[in-house]
Amino acid sequence: MGERIAVIGSGYVGTVVAGCLAYVGNDVIAVESDPDRLAQLVRGKVPFHEPGLDAVLTRALEGGSLAFTADFSLAMDHSDVVFVCVGTPPGPDGHPDMSAMTEVAELFGRHLRRHHVIVTKSTVPIGTSNWMGSMIEDFCGVTSGGGLFSLVSNPEFLREGNAVQDFLHPDRVVLGGEDGVALQRVAEVYRPILDQRIPGHEGTTERVPLVITRMPTAEMIKYASNAFLATKISFANEMARLCDLVGADITEVTGGMGLDHRIGAQFLDAGIGWGGSCFGKDLDALISTASDYGYHPPVLMGSMEVNQSQRKMVVDELLRHLKTLGGARICLLGLAFKPETDDLRDSPAVDIARRLLARGAFVTAHDPMVAELPSVPAVRTVADLYEAAAGADAVVVATEWPQFADLDFDRLHEVMSGDVFYDGRNMFDPERVGEAGFRYVGVGRPAWHRRAVARDEVHAAPPRDAVAVPGRP
Repeated sequence: MGERIAVIGSGYVGTVVAGCLAYVGNDVIAVESDPDRLAQLVRGKVPFHEPGLDAVLTRALEGGSLAFTADFSLAMDHSDVVFVCVGTPPGPDGHPDMSAMTEVAELFGRHLRRHHVIVTKSTVPIGTSNWMGSMIEDFCGVTSGGGLFSLVSNPEFLREGNAVQDFLHPDRVVLGGEDGVALQRVAEVYRPILDQRIPGHEGTTERVPLVITRMPTAEMIKYASNAFLATKISFANEMARLCDLVGADITEVTGGMGLDHRIGAQFLDAGIGWGGSCFGKDLDALISTASDYGYHPPVLMGSMEVNQSQRKMVVDELLRHLKTLGGARICLLGLAFKPETDDLRDSPAVDIARRLLARGAFVTAHDPMVAELPSVPAVRTVADLYEAAAGADAVVVATEWPQFADLDFDRLHEVMSGDVFYDGRNMFDPERVGEAGFRYVGVGRPAWHRRAVARDEVHAAPPRDAVAVPGRP
């Protein structure tokens, strides 16, 4: 058996961490204070949508390597390594809200009786691990840890909708700390993952890189990674604006760019912008940290500005095509901020819905995983896609769910009152949509009829050594 591990917090990150660490052979006890969430987890039911996580939890629970509890003291008694996975949502000033971390530090202070390795998994401001150590010491009434704990920073790089795969087969594992023994101990927790010796995943031989560094550097790696990915998307969206002006097609532009191995194709898809619980929060935190030191980070600020402008752009384009939004009926296809999740945090679709409602529009929506939208009750959610679009003046594809790829455009056009099809994720072939009678509007893509002519000319006599550009359809 591996290490005895406690996981504090069973949200998106904590549940994945607990389940996967148990799955690879550790004895894990996870703490959850919310009674309803705890009751679901004890039954092996994941309170949110995350592909593959149900199976991981069920196997670990049935095998006896995982348990859930509300008892912090019990978890401490039955563990030697503790992963802190509590939430750090953005505060009003852009800095993360650290109240949950403070509460956990106080709990450590009350329940530390012997040495534990405390691993910070939550995304926290740079320098938090040192702050956490001082907080625990104050609550314990000791200095320099009193021999009761060592701290390690271990940032997470989990993508919602792909979190189990990302945890078991990561691009890297990052550990930060000053205690070499504690760092080695946490590295051994990850040994099956580092060596890719995972039950049911035999045959993978490529080892996972392990990065060991100081705590501030480990924390910065997390923030810098998310900031770069967000900026890459915003760059693609800014190029899409230029493509609209000059008549180029952003899907082919970014496809051509992505063939350069220095650039790569991932996160170059133009659309209505990024959302979710990470990118915006982490950019806010970095910008706030920079401000604390008197520095204005123009690239990070620009990334945020471009992302917000993409949401406004949708409303502006609909207004341009419909001439008025007052009384217009708009159908949103997709509400979650990305496919394969039911997470609505900072969702572009929800933001766009609010903007449309403020202009007097009537908004319906369909999402494969989101049945209701309590935060915006004026939006009517409908289980059937075509029923949601019935009588609509315009449809907006807001989330690139794979289920939407098989849209029956003729049927969609028949049930709608209008003919505007806003492809906010550039999922569809403009010609195919246009031939069904729609006015196709994409992000950084030429009008469908002009595009068809251009393609006919280009394809008349293609060179034998031409390479197809891997853009969207």
